[in-house]
Amino acid sequence: MSELKTDFWASALIRRASIAGAFAGVTQKGDTDAGAVLVKVASLDGKARLYAPARDGEGERIWLDLSAGTLGDVEAEVDAYVRKRSGTDPDLWVIEIEDKHGRHFLEERVDSGAG
Repeated sequence: MSELKTDFWASALIRRASIAGAFAGVTQKGDTDAGAVLVKVASLDGKARLYAPARDGEGERIWLDLSAGTLGDVEAEVDAYVRKRSGTDPDLWVIEIEDKHGRHFLEERVDSGAG
């Protein structure tokens, strides 16, 4: 089975968040077919988490919670990381979700990268 085009996948994520009462939008649009995606979840209290796609040992798509590592969950630091990545990858998509409960609405497994 082939991967969904990035623009279609992004639209579905934004729709899931909106249906659940969160605000979500594209803050940077990259390559519509195969651009990488970062998902930022701001909990509206100065904190944010950042998720990036990866593959597990079986080749399945998962999401890594970059905030569980050295990046941390301070929104200003998450934003600085996103700006840095955006500067080096013109195909990068950034989707921001604002949700006071901190929900990410990702359907694939999310791994903290710990362990």
